[in-house]
Amino acid sequence: MEYPIHSMDRPQPRIVDPGSYPGMRTPPSDAAVLFDGHSLDDWQSADASGMPAGWKVTDGYMEVVAGTGNIATKGVFGDVQLHVEFMAPPVQGDGQARGNSGVFLMGIYEVQVLDSYRNPTYADGAVGAIYGQFPPLVNASRPPGEWQTYDIVFHRPRFEATGGLTSPARMTILFNGVLIQDNVVLTGPTAHKQRPAYTKHADRLPLMLQDHGNPVRFRNIWVRDIP
Repeated sequence: MEYPIHSMDRPQPRIVDPGSYPGMRTPPSDAAVLFDGHSLDDWQSADASGMPAGWKVTDGYMEVVAGTGNIATKGVFGDVQLHVEFMAPPVQGDGQARGNSGVFLMGIYEVQVLDSYRNPTYADGAVGAIYGQFPPLVNASRPPGEWQTYDIVFHRPRFEATGGLTSPARMTILFNGVLIQDNVVLTGPTAHKQRPAYTKHADRLPLMLQDHGNPVRFRNIWVRDIP
């Protein structure tokens, strides 16, 4: 059955206990570490060219400072394996107002970050959704205040020199070690209540983290280029 974007009638992802918390994952030897818990030297404002990232760093994590804007990597990436650890704040509000942020591959294709622990919302906006396109297969959330992990395999779209799409983007995601997106084919960039078409862009672009007004924390972010 086809559902409208962000339909509340769409079935909620089945809840799965992700198992015991394994602790911080050590980056592989060939990974580029984008945040090691000490500084935002590898990040900058995604909204104001040349300006530093406005989020705070403390106790080994970075935290969204509401109103300072999205942040993006100084480096650029295409096909990648990306590891991100995040923590939702104590319960504040419900639905999309609870622990909301996002991980944007190439600054365009969003994996939703949300506190979806006992917090129903539209399924294509739950934690682990490819926002507005694909709900997660299951909801493997831990409670707010606990660290959670994304391991994302992303293959960028390919374009003809004239701008036509030859191959769409694809994504596989493990959330807390549980498969929640299985090589899904993206319909285009992610957007709120829209399904924009692909538009030709560079082969490598920055990664982006979203300021959605909630004090979400991030740590241990690393990336590996896929040959």
